[in-house]
Amino acid sequence: MKINGTLIEDTFCETFKGKCVRALVTAHDKETVKKAAYDATSTPAAVIGRLESGVESFIDKSITPDSRDGAILQFYFALDNMEKFEVELSYRIRQDILVKPFTSLFDASLKPEGYIDMMRYVGHCGDGYEWIETIHGRKMIIVPLTVPDFKIEAQLGYQTGIMGANFWYMCKDKRSVLEAGKSAIEAINQIDKVITPFDICSASSKPETNYPWIGPTTNHPYCPSLKTRLGKESKVPDGVKYIPEIVINGLSHEKVMEALKVGVEAVSRFDGVIRVSAGNYEGKLGDDKIFLHELF
Repeated sequence: MKINGTLIEDTFCETFKGKCVRALVTAHDKETVKKAAYDATSTPAAVIGRLESGVESFIDKSITPDSRDGAILQFYFALDNMEKFEVELSYRIRQDILVKPFTSLFDASLKPEGYIDMMRYVGHCGDGYEWIETIHGRKMIIVPLTVPDFKIEAQLGYQTGIMGANFWYMCKDKRSVLEAGKSAIEAINQIDKVITPFDICSASSKPETNYPWIGPTTNHPYCPSLKTRLGKESKVPDGVKYIPEIVINGLSHEKVMEALKVGVEAVSRFDGVIRVSAGNYEGKLGDDKIFLHELF
């Protein structure tokens, strides 16, 4: 199959389920909102048992509970351990949001399956001096700070989301890596309820590894710099010098498929993109498969 003259391989990506907290951060000004949003979601780390996060969208103050500019964030956790999820989530909130001046955090869950109590790992940053008020019709924990004060909704909802959907766009030049990738991210950002936790990712990995204490390591057959060294083991097509990846997480299978489609369409318009593929592991890793040809 070809889209806009670019070959789309007949392959699939694998997805797996994870718990997702969808939250809204607000602040006194847009710059602080952006800093809090990007800092709190800057280190995707599900493969090492931590969070994989991203900014879903920035939203206008006309639709936030406290009438301030805000950002919708998604925080995913892949392990079946809710207490560890709570701890990891609290690190992002405490170290990246609470410390920013005049920030607040609200629940933005859509179909919550349960709730995480924010008092234990976040509220108690007030060292016992924290208190609870009903503000904007919501039960909020007030954490006293030296720049008063951080406010967080007492409970944040979580639901099951889809993680790990991806596509690779194989490029013949460096410019296409960046420009096609930027175009894809911009297109995906127009789809609600999805995130791209790695932005343009230069490090596709594989499950098997020679160094298990590291976790997933480089997907060596697809490394262009190893093509000559690997010989027949290399899977890098002729003319391809770069194979970046874009990963997509979302709150539903349908939204993830929609995001994959617009992302693939976006990169296919660039002459420097030779073909589009996807990272998969023979169906051994994910709960589900999304075939690229089924997107069109």
